[in-house]
Amino acid sequence: MSSGGSPPLSTSPAAERNKQPIADVLARVLPPAGLVLEIASGTGQHAEHFARAFPSLTWQPSEPDAEALAPLTERVRRAALPNLRAPLELDVHEPPLLRSTVAAVICINMIHIAPWWACAALLLHAERWLAPGAPLVLYGPFKRGGKHTAPSNAAFDAQLRARDPEWGVRDLDDVVALARRHSLELAEVVAMPANNFSVVLRRQ
Repeated sequence: MSSGGSPPLSTSPAAERNKQPIADVLARVLPPAGLVLEIASGTGQHAEHFARAFPSLTWQPSEPDAEALAPLTERVRRAALPNLRAPLELDVHEPPLLRSTVAAVICINMIHIAPWWACAALLLHAERWLAPGAPLVLYGPFKRGGKHTAPSNAAFDAQLRARDPEWGVRDLDDVVALARRHSLELAEVVAMPANNFSVVLRRQ
């Protein structure tokens, strides 16, 4: 239901379903305070939910797409939370806007809906942004040992590659190997609902 006659906010059913399971993981792996940068925030449902769930942390949503930035900005405005910042227009393929370190970086459902070099760029920036011990948390479907973990993920992978041959479900081994080249070590892999995983990497 919209407030004051405003148009309804854009929502993702998947984000609505997974926001609390992801928050449960974040509750264990995030530091007690500091700035958390979310890459590719989409509708902003996650950022708003996490800002409410973790009031001692400051949340910085971002989006690379100017068209998606407008509804994200509107969600943040309506939420009016003191620890939820206005979104940044941030593309991992470009030089980073942030020059200071952050307490954590979160990226949900992005690296499979982007070319592989987007994942590489994210890891490169995370190496620069994160202080030693700080986490990068990735969420989404992953292959394990070169194999899909469920038939539904194999079908999803085929759909993604049909849309763009450079997209696709990534093999976690490949992500971890590349992360190590950027001083990020695998700390934890958490099985999530709907055949997804939360992957926690920490800056060495």
